[in-house]
Amino acid sequence: MIFAFQFQSPGPTIFEAGPIVVRWYGLLIASAVLIGLTLSQYLAKRRRVDPDLLGDLAIWLVVSAIPCARLYYVLFEWQEYAQRPGDIIAIWKGGIAIHGAIIGGTIATIIFARLKRISFWQLADLVAPSLILGQAIGRWGNFFNSEAFGKPTDLPWKLYIAPRYRPLELMNFEYFHPTFLYESLWNIGVLILLLSLFFWGLKKYNRLKVGTIAAVYLIGYSLGRVWIEWLRTDSLMLGPLKVAQAVSLGAIALGLIILAWLYWFKRSLPDVVPASRDAKTMSHRP
Repeated sequence: MIFAFQFQSPGPTIFEAGPIVVRWYGLLIASAVLIGLTLSQYLAKRRRVDPDLLGDLAIWLVVSAIPCARLYYVLFEWQEYAQRPGDIIAIWKGGIAIHGAIIGGTIATIIFARLKRISFWQLADLVAPSLILGQAIGRWGNFFNSEAFGKPTDLPWKLYIAPRYRPLELMNFEYFHPTFLYESLWNIGVLILLLSLFFWGLKKYNRLKVGTIAAVYLIGYSLGRVWIEWLRTDSLMLGPLKVAQAVSLGAIALGLIILAWLYWFKRSLPDVVPASRDAKTMSHRP
């Protein structure tokens, strides 16, 4: 007997009580932020960085990343939103782009690092595992919204999509690749890799340079996004080009450049403090 499991979304809403509507998408984003903050603060303690800094940074990231993620998506879907501008701010209906969030969050982190006199790369290393974990959680919002699914398929783990969510050209198909699941699982794999590197770096003092975790995040996540995006039917497009694939290829190149900069050119960056080192106070030295 061949194993088979058919996915089918129960819908985007958890419950409604008059004007109060609780949606899965919003709950998952909020959960991702809280869980990610907890993880980042834990990692900060292991590197002898004040965890309160990560709490402050989290506010900056939420304020910058979520609006930028929405703006990025709306700009590439402007023809659709120009006809219904009231939906531009309706983020609870879905429609955010992680690359927009990364751009907004990176800008906010650079400014925050300069104000707090701490290395940007140190912060990036501490946030990257939380970011990929948040992406793994957030992708399930696509499942509940019946969006970001892939091409038609008859695989045992196929995803049923109701007719109202299907593209017109695929209206005669019922089952599609659950690309939300592919990316969620891929992101969990990248998370395991990042955490393994992180804790290896604490044991191998000065063998892992600050900034490595962030660079590996860029490469690892982007490699998955390139092949998963090939399966998607609702990709953001710029002419004939899938935007996410082009940006992901650029991110892979950037990650490789960062690694070369860190190791081949021996840039001087803050050391990774080993877990065994005794420190009386937390530090956020530049």
